[in-house]
Amino acid sequence: MENASGAKKRIHFLDEMRGLAVFCMIFYHAFYIIGELFGIEQAMDLFYFFMPVQPFFAGIFIFICGISCSLSKSNLKRGAILLGIALGMTLVTAVVMPKMGFVDCEIYFGILHFLSVCILLFALFSKLIKAFSPAAGLVICAVLYIFTAGIGSGYLGFGEALRIDLPASLYTSDILVPLGIYSPAFYSADYFPLFPDIFIFLAGAFTGVYSAKKGFPEKLYIQRVPFFGFLGKNALIIYIVHMPLIYGAAYGIELIINLFK
Repeated sequence: MENASGAKKRIHFLDEMRGLAVFCMIFYHAFYIIGELFGIEQAMDLFYFFMPVQPFFAGIFIFICGISCSLSKSNLKRGAILLGIALGMTLVTAVVMPKMGFVDCEIYFGILHFLSVCILLFALFSKLIKAFSPAAGLVICAVLYIFTAGIGSGYLGFGEALRIDLPASLYTSDILVPLGIYSPAFYSADYFPLFPDIFIFLAGAFTGVYSAKKGFPEKLYIQRVPFFGFLGKNALIIYIVHMPLIYGAAYGIELIINLFK
């Protein structure tokens, strides 16, 4: 929607929901790092307590990214830049940090890799997506999400009613890690394969296409929680820096504690 001057109004609700997801992510990672580094049982208890809802907040983040892509005209550029940042993060976490003594921090296909590939695919097929019926697209996304949800466990389908077991040979290497197919030895500190989560992204894209045509509800343009809005607008920067900051703060606290032992 545009205001009287012709400038597009910002949909603050999307910023704030993205910011809420980022906020939850920061604390989720902080509980894990503090629990692992200090062996604090309460922190690990909180980490495991919030684990069941972590996919929900990640899903919100991915869904909103899909909506944003349907409203953006620079997806190819955005996707390419994000992919470069994601590959740089792999270099740092898998090569640099282990040499500094940090273990189990490698990120081979995390949320940034996932989103960058989704954005690039949207840029390539945006005309097709926008020409498709949003309602039909949402239904297809829901069906395909369920159908591919078991790919990490070696099958496709809808439970026992329709189950297609994938060849075990696919799971002997990590070549297909981006698709959700990996060997038992594979590990990534942050891992978001394309399947099934790409269908959450596409569901957001179809929602954005529909809303762009019909118009978003006026209530979504109202700013309600500026703090979450700030986090949402700066989600990429926060994601990049929050882990090093948490690690740095944790090690700083550990050094101080050791001084008084």
